[in-house]
Amino acid sequence: MTWIGDNLGLILGLTVEHLRQSLWPIVWGLLLSLPLGWAAHRWRAARGPIIVITGLLYTLPSLALLPLLPVVFGISALSELNLVLALTIYAVAILVRSVADGFDAVDGDVRRAAVALGFGPARRFWGVELPLAGPVILAGLRVAAVSTVALATVGILIGVNNLGYLFTNGFQRRIVEEILAGVVAVALVALVVDVALVLAGRVLLPWTRAAGRRA
Repeated sequence: MTWIGDNLGLILGLTVEHLRQSLWPIVWGLLLSLPLGWAAHRWRAARGPIIVITGLLYTLPSLALLPLLPVVFGISALSELNLVLALTIYAVAILVRSVADGFDAVDGDVRRAAVALGFGPARRFWGVELPLAGPVILAGLRVAAVSTVALATVGILIGVNNLGYLFTNGFQRRIVEEILAGVVAVALVALVVDVALVLAGRVLLPWTRAAGRRA
């Protein structure tokens, strides 16, 4: 029997954990990026600082960020929450520009038409601007999601069990199959998340399919 065949249960369990740990940062990253990206779109004077500062967050090395966050937030350095916070920061770094670009792409005539029809700011945001910005935001979210799944492997360095275990354990024991299993499993998790986002986009943004067929 090969190593993979003997350890399918371990691989499956780590895959489920890895997926669970990746989903929360993707969700929180999107929720935090929406108001930041909208503010960058709405107030031009704030756009530069918001985009630059959030973009710089992605340059923070994970090996430095993981020890720093517990000091800032008063949490355990070895907790899963530490990993989730770090991954959320990286997701925000990617998503804010996409959100701002998405709102920038909404035609001004559409906004004016909504105002003429009596749409207030909140109704215009949820009913017109956000849906029309959706395709651009979704494209950024897909990039952030794949990045999050890949980055989540660093969790093993602070004792958070996920697919990163297959890398560290495989290197230590020099089991090439274990390392390859980790690579394939991470790629499959990223693919599953990406496909789920595409399908969600087709459900939530059905007009993009119609536009694609006309093109």
